[in-house]
Amino acid sequence: MAAPGRKPLPVVVKEIKGTLQKCRSNVREPKPTTALCTPPEYMSDSAKEAWNYAVANSPPGLLSALDGAVLERWANCSGMYREALSKINKAGVSGMMIKTPSGILRRSPLMDVIRDLALEMKGYEAEMGFTPAARSRISLPAESTTESDPWSEIAG
Repeated sequence: MAAPGRKPLPVVVKEIKGTLQKCRSNVREPKPTTALCTPPEYMSDSAKEAWNYAVANSPPGLLSALDGAVLERWANCSGMYREALSKINKAGVSGMMIKTPSGILRRSPLMDVIRDLALEMKGYEAEMGFTPAARSRISLPAESTTESDPWSEIAG
């Protein structure tokens, strides 16, 4: 059973933030080593484009092949979001409304699709550090020009 409280941060995130302490690290945490590469063939072109953009622009070492399933869901949502938004944009403001068979104007179902996809993407983006708020919690460690500190092994 999981302990209550905050979800623990992965070691790689703690390293990027500069807050890694050996005494508080899970030494048995799995460390994926395979980098993400090409998107799955069955994805749409717009989803592949989103995948490639994310892989090219994510912080080095943050995403691995193990994160591919989450990235795939995000990229698929992103692709569908772009396609739905493109249809609305081509029609202009009138594309936001439809006329029912009885002649009543109502909101286009595409607007609901866009909203739902944006909400789903938001969750994936927070998990993968794709939002400004998620990135603001990460700071890269300063470049060290000194020799390695022998006390760092003891002090963490």
